[in-house]
Amino acid sequence: MSEAKYQVGFPSERAEKEFHKVLSKASKKERERILEWFDKLAIDPKPEGKSFKFLKGEVSVFQYLARFRIREGDWRILYDIDESAKRALLLALRRRGHHAYD
Repeated sequence: MSEAKYQVGFPSERAEKEFHKVLSKASKKERERILEWFDKLAIDPKPEGKSFKFLKGEVSVFQYLARFRIREGDWRILYDIDESAKRALLLALRRRGHHAYD
């Protein structure tokens, strides 16, 4: 496996708590697949394929702006990338639906 080029983490303790609270609602299999993205994003925060998408509209999460999303089954990982610090900032985990990007 390739070496990590980015740090993956949360911008605040509040964002981390909320992410894990929502994650606990996923099945064990879904949780494992979602958590695998932490390692994948460390290697390439803009992966090829249909799972990755640049968000066109502004999706505000706490005081941060989510510019990217990863699709994993019925779940969406909303995040941003700080290129200068080489960090992928995980902002939210949401179930697919009309409120996923609110």
